[in-house]
Amino acid sequence: MNFATAGFVCFGEVNTPRDVIARKAAEARRLLEGAGIALVATEPVSDDPAGRDVARAVQDLQSERFDLLILCVAGWIPSHAVVSVLTPFRHLPVLLWGLAGWVERGKLVTTADQAGTSALRKPLADMGLRLKYFYEVYDRPVNMDRISRYARACRAVRQLQGARIGQMGYRDMNLYGTMFDGVSLRTRVGVEIEFMEMLEMVQRAEKVSARDVQAVVEHVKRDWTFVKPPDPATVEKGAAWYIAIRDKARERGWGAVSLIDVDGFKKLLGFPPSMIFTLLSEDPAVCTVPENDSLGAVTQVMVRALTGQIAPYLEFYEFMEDRVLMGVPDFVPREAVDGSLTVLPSKFGDFGEGLLNVSRVRTGRVTLCRLTSSGDRYCLHLATGTAVTPRDWEECGWAAPAPRLPGLEVILDRPVDQFAANVMSQHYIVAYGDATGELADLCSLLGIEVLA
Repeated sequence: MNFATAGFVCFGEVNTPRDVIARKAAEARRLLEGAGIALVATEPVSDDPAGRDVARAVQDLQSERFDLLILCVAGWIPSHAVVSVLTPFRHLPVLLWGLAGWVERGKLVTTADQAGTSALRKPLADMGLRLKYFYEVYDRPVNMDRISRYARACRAVRQLQGARIGQMGYRDMNLYGTMFDGVSLRTRVGVEIEFMEMLEMVQRAEKVSARDVQAVVEHVKRDWTFVKPPDPATVEKGAAWYIAIRDKARERGWGAVSLIDVDGFKKLLGFPPSMIFTLLSEDPAVCTVPENDSLGAVTQVMVRALTGQIAPYLEFYEFMEDRVLMGVPDFVPREAVDGSLTVLPSKFGDFGEGLLNVSRVRTGRVTLCRLTSSGDRYCLHLATGTAVTPRDWEECGWAAPAPRLPGLEVILDRPVDQFAANVMSQHYIVAYGDATGELADLCSLLGIEVLA
């Protein structure tokens, strides 16, 4: 499966044997395609005096759209030929990739690949290109992981341009950390946050057919595990409101949804929306985060563009000596669940009864990440660790007996006090595996500072 598409052009000067450049170009293409990168390719380009190679390459590359341009240097090449090819595509990320020599009869044979790349690197950087430079070493295996990672980041940049997030309400509980600036967010990341009024959801829900509501109710009863039987009216109400939001998300192409939770659903409708969030993570399989956490939703969209994960949000409850206790008082998406999706009808404080998702959360290596902003300056805070099943714990305030909330203890790879000194929010997004490299590449392309 291809996860990115790259324009590919290989360079070698006119005096280097053409068959040598062609052989090196073919091997580079084989490696890239084997790593899952689809190519819009052209034949090798030299610095022929008439410029025919350059003209042909530009025409070939303009035939299709791609996420990044790979300038593959297979030997010495005067810089002007490379610049002439890349100029029409200078708005795209560029990978300058220097190949290497080989051993023949015990002797290193070189086409001066790094003469070509070292003559190019600074001029290309001075042109303001979004440039990444990799070179190979003749007696070492080609490191394709770094190239694949960068290609995924380039693909994500393209996917984020015009990506949409749906949000009902704004600044739940009058929190400061959930606010955002729409202009700088669209400019820097490319994401648009659209709003849906709660009244529109209520009006849409009134028009949902009983048959559609019953289909959702049957799915929930069949595929979810209930600790105790729910009130049928609660399930039906949640199903109707879910369908209203789901259909709006489909219409608008939202990649994530955030709802006004405490000051909206719970206060005005008497309904904790955890059931709705859980269902949205299943169909239309969008990322979800409560409490109008705008930049939390943007973080989720970034993680999904890179990894394909519907990454859950988790909230900090306790900082400990070597770890943090994280949990949620509402839901986790199905793909973060370990075992069956388990639901408990429960009540917190003065809020009405809802269907609390109390599923066990998957453990393993994780990346904690959070996008934040100060004015038009954006920063992504990253940390890695090992997530383990938490000790017995409960949140004060739940109706007795208190439920065991979904949660993890994350043993951080750095001292907790160092992490806490830069903590950006009560909510962090949890990506499974080590996604720091991909996220750092993405932030570099977007002009976002990384705090790790």
